[in-house]
Amino acid sequence: MASIDINCDLGESFGQFSMGNDDAIFPYISSCNIACGFHGGDPLHMENTIKKAIYYDVQIGAHPSYPDLAGFGRRKIRLSSDELKATIKYQIAALQGMVKSLGGELKYVKAHGALYNTIAHDKKEAEVFLKAVNEINPSLAILGLAGSPFQEFTRKFGFKFIREGFLDRKYQEDGQLMSRKEEGSVLQSVEESIEQFQSIVKNGEAKTASGRKINLEVDSLCIHGDNPLAEDILKAIHQIENKISIKKLIL
Repeated sequence: MASIDINCDLGESFGQFSMGNDDAIFPYISSCNIACGFHGGDPLHMENTIKKAIYYDVQIGAHPSYPDLAGFGRRKIRLSSDELKATIKYQIAALQGMVKSLGGELKYVKAHGALYNTIAHDKKEAEVFLKAVNEINPSLAILGLAGSPFQEFTRKFGFKFIREGFLDRKYQEDGQLMSRKEEGSVLQSVEESIEQFQSIVKNGEAKTASGRKINLEVDSLCIHGDNPLAEDILKAIHQIENKISIKKLIL
């Protein structure tokens, strides 16, 4: 039986603003990336999300971003290297401390949004990100875009790298994700996402926006918590014939 880790960005609600459907998603995933307050999340939502992750035995990762609450972390914010490093450390440290206080363990870090896309290819910014993680906890794994330059940057730093793919996003031929500004960048139906999920897990390939197929070897597949189809997609995955086992990675 094939198996795969499924991760989801959760805990992104903030104050009175509700984002995603965390309660419905938790039973179907094996890892979660918890917002640390800079693109979404706040102390109470962080704590409540950690408690749910522990209850459902879901592996916990920190999900730091640029300081961009208004733009949900999807805008490139230019910071000095020192400020960016401190910003990342602050977020990881906060979540790590809260996880420990509740009896859990932080296992990995995944950047969010524009920060994720930048460090996938920008060596200088990737090094700042990795130095920040290293100064907080060098034993943490790093979750990032499969096949990107960031994969090699991370390994040279000595971190365990988790190769990530996306089951609800459209790929370009170079292995990057289509920009969210482009029409069709998010798959529009449960059926499309299930087709991509099975293609990646069983065949190690994904279909691009142009219809071509690219090789894509991954350890974990992401579904976005703010995707309105997320619950339906996850339920459908668990009902697939010739079942694919959903299991968290050993980190």
